[in-house]
Amino acid sequence: MRKGVRIAVGVVAAGIVGAAGLGAYNLVDAVAGDGSTGAHGKPAPLRTGPPTADEVKKTARDFLAAWESGDTAKAAALTDNSGAATAALAGYRETAHVEKVSLKPGTPQGAKVPFSVSAEISYGKQRSTWTYDSSLDVVRGRSTGQALVDWQPAVIHPQLAQGETLQTNAGAPPELDALDRNGTKLDAKDYPSLASVLPQLRKRFGAKAGGEPAVEVRAVPASGAGSGAGAAAPKTLHVVSKGKSAQLKTTLDAGVQRAAEAAVNRRDDASVVALKASTGEILAVANSRKTEFNVALMGQTAPGSTMKLVTAAMLLETGKASPGKPLPCPKYATYGMRFHNVEESENPGATFAQDFAASCNTAFISLAGNVDDGALAAEARDVFGLGLEWKPGVATFDGSVPAESGAGKAAAMIGQGKVQMSALNVASMAATVRAGSFHQPYLVDPSVDDRQLARAARPLPGGIAEQLRGMMRLTATSGTGAHAMSGLGGDVGAKTGSAEVDGQPQPNGWFTAYRGDVAAAATVMRGGHGGDSAGPVVASVLRAS
Repeated sequence: MRKGVRIAVGVVAAGIVGAAGLGAYNLVDAVAGDGSTGAHGKPAPLRTGPPTADEVKKTARDFLAAWESGDTAKAAALTDNSGAATAALAGYRETAHVEKVSLKPGTPQGAKVPFSVSAEISYGKQRSTWTYDSSLDVVRGRSTGQALVDWQPAVIHPQLAQGETLQTNAGAPPELDALDRNGTKLDAKDYPSLASVLPQLRKRFGAKAGGEPAVEVRAVPASGAGSGAGAAAPKTLHVVSKGKSAQLKTTLDAGVQRAAEAAVNRRDDASVVALKASTGEILAVANSRKTEFNVALMGQTAPGSTMKLVTAAMLLETGKASPGKPLPCPKYATYGMRFHNVEESENPGATFAQDFAASCNTAFISLAGNVDDGALAAEARDVFGLGLEWKPGVATFDGSVPAESGAGKAAAMIGQGKVQMSALNVASMAATVRAGSFHQPYLVDPSVDDRQLARAARPLPGGIAEQLRGMMRLTATSGTGAHAMSGLGGDVGAKTGSAEVDGQPQPNGWFTAYRGDVAAAATVMRGGHGGDSAGPVVASVLRAS
């Protein structure tokens, strides 16, 4: 056993002064028990009983002197657990970054010896003096009879527990104040939907925006000690440097963000994103569910008929359709499987523009056999930037439009099947039509960290972009988006969507629109028709823009 017999009497605080005068001491114990022999050549009997006052004083002074001088091996040899003491004392200088330590013993109280500590910490360019009081107990070694320090982690620091070690480092990222585009401070209390965004900004940009993390000495679980539910949380014992807070200007607009928060709060499960079409700057991100998972940015659900923005662009570019060209809208269409319209509506004399404005599924499905299997995926990627590696400054899902054949291709043309989008992706689709080319959405200017924004392979041809804007205008003024967009003047365009989900009685409602240079998109889970559920959310945001 490593433990000896000990007697502890109280704790006495010592003054914090230098350890001048402490020197090296002879470690040869003159008492019996160190392997010496008696007068007749027989081994001397082991010392027993509590250490004497002289032994307590000498052992403590020798141990502290060795620790102070950096002689870890010598100090550890004066304890009853040299292995544990060696690791802890070495870590004191290596992981706690103690460059120099001064130790002064106080007046022993029985077998307990208080001592003061003055440690000089050096971490990077940070310097600090850490002063505190500790104590040690001297016991009789059971196997040697020698007086030894009863090794406990608390000898290093009184708050250090079994299984813990000291560590000095820059822990959490620097504090960061996120500002909107006009300098207004953004916080989760006033803008609850940003609760999952602001910590990301601090982690990614705290240092890059000029902040400096706090440097602290902490008691942390030692390597191999476990970090499960029963493990003690790290505790700060000394602050080396308080750090420096940073300020980061974002692309968000506090007024638009406030309107977005209010709009989604009127629905049980809604998400909305607004952005500047000509640049991709994100103006607002809001969710009615304030969870760590940001659905507006990270959601992955079928976008329904809002996908017809991409499909229409592909059909117009390949000459398979044109706005004024007749394209009947039957109740049903079959391509690998049977498709229908919402409420099984029909319009045998419709044009392609009218099909778009009325969100006729069957008209689009009727053209599935005229396009290549990979055409829609290529249009989504090369023109609308979907599926590229977006780098907006926060975590996002960047859209997925896989190439498919048969019924899967037909379903993808109306935003069903394996097509997956977030509100951010759909807002970017509308913005691409409005601007005529893809501008990757971003929330933090790429100059802050030299990010390279994603670039689409090519823009929309000028004539095609104008045709699409005309079709979106028709939708906003006399089509399925007219009710939601009522009262919004200026240059407007819209597209509705209703995405059916197996086993779900009501489809997810989608709506995307632009007004001037601001594009927005919203989804309402189980909301039914997108014009009725998500449309008012988008309209509220556009009115505030």
